[in-house]
Amino acid sequence: MFTPRMLLLRSPASLTTRHLCIGARKGKAPDMAEGNPLLHVSNVRNRLREIVGASTNWSDHQQAMAERVSLSSMLAKSQSELPVKRMKDSLLEVHLPLGSEPQLREKYLTFHNSVRFGRILEDLDSLAVLISYSHTYNPALKRSPLSIVTALVDKIDMRQQGIYPDCDIKFTGHVTWVGNTSIEAKMHVAQYRDGAYSPVLDATFVMVARDPENKRAAFVNPLKPEGPEEEELFQQGEANKTRRVELSTASLLKVAPTAEERKIVHGLFLNTLDTKTVSFRSRVLPPSSVWMEDGKLKGLEICHPQERNIFNRIFGGFLMRKAYELGWANASSFGGCRPSLVAVDDILFQKPVEIGSLLLLSSQVCYTEGKHIQVRVHSEVFDPLTRQHNTTNVFHFTFVSDRDVPSIIPQTYGESMLYLDGKRHFNQTVE
Repeated sequence: MFTPRMLLLRSPASLTTRHLCIGARKGKAPDMAEGNPLLHVSNVRNRLREIVGASTNWSDHQQAMAERVSLSSMLAKSQSELPVKRMKDSLLEVHLPLGSEPQLREKYLTFHNSVRFGRILEDLDSLAVLISYSHTYNPALKRSPLSIVTALVDKIDMRQQGIYPDCDIKFTGHVTWVGNTSIEAKMHVAQYRDGAYSPVLDATFVMVARDPENKRAAFVNPLKPEGPEEEELFQQGEANKTRRVELSTASLLKVAPTAEERKIVHGLFLNTLDTKTVSFRSRVLPPSSVWMEDGKLKGLEICHPQERNIFNRIFGGFLMRKAYELGWANASSFGGCRPSLVAVDDILFQKPVEIGSLLLLSSQVCYTEGKHIQVRVHSEVFDPLTRQHNTTNVFHFTFVSDRDVPSIIPQTYGESMLYLDGKRHFNQTVE
């Protein structure tokens, strides 16, 4: 296995391996040896701007994006033209020093004195993009002609429920699988406490490469695994791709529920019939239950330039943070307590969100089981001039409460499909 390397604020060719020194106070990771600086998490997006030639200034940024059109001639016409890369070529380590920088801690702190998980989602999204650019890096080019964006958050599994607000955090990750134009990046988050790093979460993101104008697909470097461990990671990436195709094919938006699922829906219906009237229209809410209609929470965001990514669209991490916070608030309201995140599953980025958009977020508790709450957040952009709505993202979050929560009960056929879809996502999480 290869060892993590630190990213310096120079070209990727200058990336070198760094080692942690021994000895640190509680919550603060060991300092680097003299001359071996850490990559601060705030520098990740600065490095991305350097790679594509973006600017932090709004007017300059627009000009820089217009100039990127000329980079199209640098794109490979086939994947065979590109050099084969190794997993170690994209391995990065980034540090979030919450233990040693109190002023930074404010940005990540909740009013419950815990870490804002939405901020962690933002950092993961930026890191996944940088990992992908490290894989496709060409030392002969000053700027990358590729526009690499997040296509899907395949899975985020929590290894511990609490993240301490005063202990340093370490992000590590690298590319584990590639297709012709897509990249899978696996990342791990660990926190320094009691003299050692302990795992916090594991995440799998799928990125896609596009041309400089972000209009069509572009080829990425092939990946060659080295050794049995890397081969296993690569095969897992192949299995993940197959699983995603199968899930898309079996989507309830395309095919009817299974026989077992139809029995579940019918059982829910029978359990809500009013025995006094015996009418299809007369429904009674069972004890310790909530109608699905009453498990909603909505929000609105005006998408300002401040939240743009390096390609002049709204930053995917910002969308994830807002969706998570709305989903958490809905789960908290539904369960009557502070829920903990168990997993993030199958976040699909269907369309980019343009600057200036009105972003409508709608969260729905769609499935419950014991102490668990499955929340689906649907985001769409609304054009006030044309009155049109267009779906941009769908998010799935699994939360756990410290007590049993009410059962969510669908009334309509559409709600029943949401219920079954939520059950499917929950079952994938607890498997």
